[in-house]
Amino acid sequence: MEILRRGSSPLSGTTIMKYTSKDLNLAYDEAIRFAKQHYENFPVVTFLISPPLRKHVAIIYWFARTADDIADEGTLSVQKRLESLAHFEKRLQNLLNERFTDRFDFALFNTIKENNLTPNLFFKLLAAFRSDILFEEFNEFEDLLGYCSNSANPVGRLMLELHGIRDQNAFELSDKICTALQLTNFFQDIKVDIQRGRNYIPLNDLMKSDLNIKNYGDPKLRTKFCSVMKIQAERTLTLFTEGEELLRFLPKTLRIEIAWTIFGGRRMLEKIQQMKFNILRARPTLSKIEMIRLFFKAYQHAKRFS
Repeated sequence: MEILRRGSSPLSGTTIMKYTSKDLNLAYDEAIRFAKQHYENFPVVTFLISPPLRKHVAIIYWFARTADDIADEGTLSVQKRLESLAHFEKRLQNLLNERFTDRFDFALFNTIKENNLTPNLFFKLLAAFRSDILFEEFNEFEDLLGYCSNSANPVGRLMLELHGIRDQNAFELSDKICTALQLTNFFQDIKVDIQRGRNYIPLNDLMKSDLNIKNYGDPKLRTKFCSVMKIQAERTLTLFTEGEELLRFLPKTLRIEIAWTIFGGRRMLEKIQQMKFNILRARPTLSKIEMIRLFFKAYQHAKRFS
């Protein structure tokens, strides 16, 4: 494989660089290392992902994580971050037209083309990162769901497309699982997000308990806060339950992978419940031993959907 990338040059007006199969393999190898080195609640590229697809999962992760890092670069001004994200979006537009900034762009183009992925899903992710930079509180739970439709759901749909699944019912079930995972992650990191000026609890839910973004961290109001968090956790558990039917659409190894992810999310909600929803006290986490146990539970559970 050999593709030409054309870009402007101050000398000739055009620069032509060749990208070969070697460049492609190097980019994928680096993306896999990148994915394995970054901390996540759940592994990104696991042994359950079909070997031919691991490179594609990794380069999609590279794209999402790179954009996320731009949005969360606290040392830069809002304007600078918006400019950097706009530049990254331009790179996406260019690579879709076979104009590459580097071999990572080349690899992402190859992944999109080879697997016939929906380009708009990548643009939706960038829209979510732009929302992170220009953060605004969520008035209603539906507003939070709208945010998740850009920040989380596209990833699930891309994973389905990678596996050749393009059923609308499967997409909608995947959205429920991805949204539930996103919300669970918000609960887990609520203390950190508050410090960064981000509140992911709908304002309307806080107001019903006479709380607001300025006082809900007050220890004297902790009982009210915990009652609000109980509502959030119950909503999220419902999404996990409703989305579980997705397993019926999946091939065996992906079915186990997603079941494992669902079990991990549910276990996190159980831990939050055991804390009596006082997640401002400490950050709930899953140990490696717990993850191993959850894997075997997920393995057995996935058999029911075969």
